[in-house]
Amino acid sequence: MGSCPPSSPCSQAPSHGTFPGFHCSPSKSRLEALGGGWRAGQGSGTRSVPLAQSIPVLVSLTGLPAALATLPLELTVLYNSLVFAMGASDCAINGEAEEIRQGLLRVLEACGAAGQDLSTEKLWQKVLQEVTVEELQAPLHRLAALQAAWWLATNRLGSVTGLFRLLSSAEHPGRAPCSEGKTQLLSLLRAWKVPAEEASLSLVQSAQDLKEVLCTAAAFLQGLQELEAGNLPAALSLLQEAAGGFCSKRLLAQIYTCLSCCTQRMGKPQTALQHLKRALQVDFQCLPALSRAAALYRELGEVDAELQALALLCEALERNPPAAASPPPCCLIQTEQLVHTPALSALLRHRHLSEVKYLLAQRCLEDGRMADAVEHYLDFLSLLQDGLQQQVPLDAGSALPRLPEVLLEAASALQQAGRPQDAITVCEEVVGRTASLIPQTLRVEERLEQPECPSPEPQLAAGPLSQKRESLRCLVWRTAAYLHQGWAWAQLDETKEAVTQFSRCLSDLLRVQLYQPGVETAGSLLPEVKLLQKIRLLSLIGRGAQFLELGKLKEALLDFQYGLQISPGDPAAASYLVQALWKLDRKQEAAARWQKLSESPAEEAGQQEGLGRPCPLYLVSCLKQATFPQNESLARDLQDYLQSTNS
Repeated sequence: MGSCPPSSPCSQAPSHGTFPGFHCSPSKSRLEALGGGWRAGQGSGTRSVPLAQSIPVLVSLTGLPAALATLPLELTVLYNSLVFAMGASDCAINGEAEEIRQGLLRVLEACGAAGQDLSTEKLWQKVLQEVTVEELQAPLHRLAALQAAWWLATNRLGSVTGLFRLLSSAEHPGRAPCSEGKTQLLSLLRAWKVPAEEASLSLVQSAQDLKEVLCTAAAFLQGLQELEAGNLPAALSLLQEAAGGFCSKRLLAQIYTCLSCCTQRMGKPQTALQHLKRALQVDFQCLPALSRAAALYRELGEVDAELQALALLCEALERNPPAAASPPPCCLIQTEQLVHTPALSALLRHRHLSEVKYLLAQRCLEDGRMADAVEHYLDFLSLLQDGLQQQVPLDAGSALPRLPEVLLEAASALQQAGRPQDAITVCEEVVGRTASLIPQTLRVEERLEQPECPSPEPQLAAGPLSQKRESLRCLVWRTAAYLHQGWAWAQLDETKEAVTQFSRCLSDLLRVQLYQPGVETAGSLLPEVKLLQKIRLLSLIGRGAQFLELGKLKEALLDFQYGLQISPGDPAAASYLVQALWKLDRKQEAAARWQKLSESPAEEAGQQEGLGRPCPLYLVSCLKQATFPQNESLARDLQDYLQSTNS
């Protein structure tokens, strides 16, 4: 669209004032001449920034007292200027359009009425019910569509419904209202009769195009609302309606992604996968669809497909994606501009490269693919070299755990991949990072919940709960690092160094002091304390096993006994204790414990699980290493001993 020529009045006018700042008095012919600029420019089919910038100047010249003769043109100019504003920037659609309100007041002024004290909804009601001038109906309907776009952009669907109910009543006073319920807004929008466009007037975006945008946006927004509320059949129907509407490839891919989420929640994972495939076929840059596909494959237990999806996502994030295609020039207001909601942002959350690298490493570690896990963990850690704040997302939806946990998982992968020395080095990083964050003593109170003053969790003495819990977490990470180092040194056949690391772990664990204020209780410990108990058990088993290797049988026996005090009936500690007793020639005790252990494995395994929450991924390898190895010779000796004593 072309701009005004240098000799035109709008190019000479100052650019202060906005519609309707009426202080000068141009004639009607001057308005018509300016309107001709719209007509001439529209034929070029281009968007002219100078013209868009001249619009405030143009409307500032309409300073005449409100007159019905000039209002249709004024409202058309207002419509075009606001369409330009909305098409130029998302910021223009945040909040209500004050310009529309002022335009409505201008209409009432021309009709000898007032409405300055009315809300925007009430103002529209007054205008549509009291203004019956035929020439104003089409411009008012176009402004109403624009108002609806503003309200949809701020998720005010109820206001849009009320507005189009008024439009429907004004068009067909005797007709029964559209169906009530969740589809009422869509029914009203479809039933809205788009005003005919005069041949002499040019619109930068037709009202018919705007209607299609409104219908698609309304269906999408209502579908998201129903999805968030858990009304899945209604959400599915509305999202399918939106998918068949007026939208770009990018938006269509987003709708398919939301459809996938809906069908997944309906218990139809294969259908959900089909929707994600459609999303990627429509727009291969729809990375949230790829991310959701990986999560869905994980839910289905298809590890290979999940890892392939994560690898593709990682590859896409590593290269700079091409810029998104610009909107078609024939349509300034796009559906995308009207559907910004927290629900959609959550569904279409973009994974950061560091998150995807971590998920790849984590899944490989869980699936026993140690070489791949090591590679991905090291790739992730190399990303952090460029700056932690830039590489790690800090929002609550991030898949990343705390950095010490990632380091411990990397150490676990390195150790299981046959690189114990590298695992020791990584654990040193954890020890160093947490050294200054743990006080010498941490007093933890375990108490039962009192009916008159319920407490959801045990309390920590001498300090704010959050600060003390953070100290406990640091202690968990530090002792877990020592635990990993102990097993890594054992893997290197450095038995004495392994004992040293297990002893450091146990020494640090002494910093936690549990006290009970006059009551005996169980199961009321903080999760971090339960995890520390598990680490203590694994360290005692590890150190005891190394003592057996060194021939220090009494020291080994004490460690296994302490372990059973922490977790009575633990199979690994009990089995090692039997071995220590047998080597100490306390055969009767060894045989009795072995017989009891062999008769109740399920019960004892349950007691071991009773230590707390599921074991963190970085401790799984330590659990495996603490398992008592198969010893057929010892079992045969014990069986022979029992037979000889019973005969």
